[in-house]
Formats: sequence, structure tokens, C-alpha cells
Amino acid sequence: MSLFALIAALLLEQYRPLFLRKYLFMWLSGYVQFFQHHFNAGQQEQGKIAWLLAVLPLLVGAMVMFWMLDRVHPIFAWAFNVLVLYMTMGFRQFSHYFTKIHLALRGGKLDEARAQLSRWCDISSDELTAEEVARLTIEQALIASHRNVFGVIVWFVLFSAVGLGGAAGALLYRLGQFLRARWSVKEGSDLGVFGGFARQVFYFLEWLPIRMTAITFAIVGDFEDTIFCWRTQAASWPDPEAGILLASGAGALGVRLGMLITQDGQPLDRPELGVGDDADADFMQSTIGLVWRSVVFWLILLLLLTLASLLG
Repeated sequence: MSLFALIAALLLEQYRPLFLRKYLFMWLSGYVQFFQHHFNAGQQEQGKIAWLLAVLPLLVGAMVMFWMLDRVHPIFAWAFNVLVLYMTMGFRQFSHYFTKIHLALRGGKLDEARAQLSRWCDISSDELTAEEVARLTIEQALIASHRNVFGVIVWFVLFSAVGLGGAAGALLYRLGQFLRARWSVKEGSDLGVFGGFARQVFYFLEWLPIRMTAITFAIVGDFEDTIFCWRTQAASWPDPEAGILLASGAGALGVRLGMLITQDGQPLDRPELGVGDDADADFMQSTIGLVWRSVVFWLILLLLLTLASLLG
């Protein structure tokens, strides 16, 4: 049932994008802000309590709802899983930016591509070359596809496998990601200590999914280059976990990521990831292919596991 819930959610999200997602984001922002406002006194223990109070009720609610619907009829529990996946997973949460940047670079409209990249990543991109725009877009797409699709799938399947309802797993991963982002260290803020627990939890939530995504890139892309870049380059990235994802994606595609870029008139030197050629619009198209091959691979793997379970 988990496999068919994933397929249904992916198809639904492709053909009927969730236009209410921005309102869900606004509600969630207010919900998280409530706990930050009432608990943040600059200590990690308070951040831990706030995280637990924010996440556990939603998590328990999702599990109870799944079990209640399952007792009525399994099809209702399945539909609930599809609904939660529809709200938490999908390419449409970022693909419109990627597509617009890709088409702009294809058409030689560098200023438009820069503007779209700035809206997506909230960075200054006025001084970026076409190659740098393509490079940053590929990096962002690899991270976004993992956190909006692959990470959600892993925790959905894990919770389904132990009978807790896959919806709760998907919800846990996305809430962990959201709280880590909202309670991250910001200039002039006191969230560094308060958000420490949120960052620790998300590190735990990311550990397995990010390595599974990297292994999948190796299988569906260039295996030798992926493993080489993962082993030799990932640790040099400022965030080593994200470095695993970016280095393996660069190796699988045969493209060079990272490296020097210019922002706000200042050179920003970043470690070089990957091997091969400079990024361009063609590699952006290859990135789409890599991500979709990875999705198909995971669905086939889940199908084989489901068949093995039924036969066993």
C-alpha cells in the first residue's frame, strides 16, 4: 500500500499542484513562531522543550488518525497517507524556479535567469555568469529534490514498515526540516543555542536518507565518479552532510559544482565538487533526468520489496 500511496501522491502533485501550500506554510510559520516566542530564552533545553511540544502532538495526531481510519477501512488510511504525502512531498515546490531558469539560459536571457535564481535562493546574483547560474541552480535542485522527495520517502517507508503509519514519518521529516531552518543561526539573533536541538534532530533525520540518495545517484549515474567524489570531496564542503549530496550528484552527472562565485562584489571561494565539464543548460537537463531516474529506481525497489513480502 505504501508504494501505491507514493505513486498516487506523485501523480496528483504533478497534475494538480497544491495551490494552498503557501497558506499551509503561513499557518506553520505562525505555529512555530508561537513556540519560539514563548520558550526562547537563549538556552538549548528550552529549544528542546519547544521542539517536542511543537512536533509530538502533530506526530501523535497523524498516527492516531491513521489507526482510526484503518480500523474503519484500509482504503481510508491509504487515502490519508496520500493526502499527507501530497502536502509534504513533491517536485512542484521548487520545479517552477528550476524550469524558468533553465528556459532563460536556453534562450540567452541571463538577466531573467539571475532574477529567478535570486527569488528562489534569496541571494544576490546580479554578477553571476551563465555558468555560475547553472552551477548554483543544479546545486539547489539536488538539495531541494532530496529534501522535498527522497527524504520524505525514506521516513514514510520506515514508519510504514513498523506499523506507525507512513504519514507520520513524512510529517516528522518535514517538520524537522522546517524547524531546523526556522531556528537556525541568523545574524543578530539569539537562535544559535535555542535552535541547537532542532539542528541535532535534523542531523539524525538526514543521516540515512542523504546517504541513500547518494547511493542512488551512483547507481543511476556514473558509479565510479560518484563514489570517488563522495569519498574525496564531500568532507571539504562547509556542511559535510550537504557535501555528500552535492559531491555525489556532481560525480553522477559528470559536472563541476562549488568553486568560486561572486556575490555582492566579493569573491566567495567554495570547494570544488565533481569532475568533468563546467555547468550549463544541458547539465541542468541532465539533472532532471538524474532525479527522475532516482525516483523510478526507488519505486521499482519498493515494488520488489512489496512482492517479496507478499510471497514470503
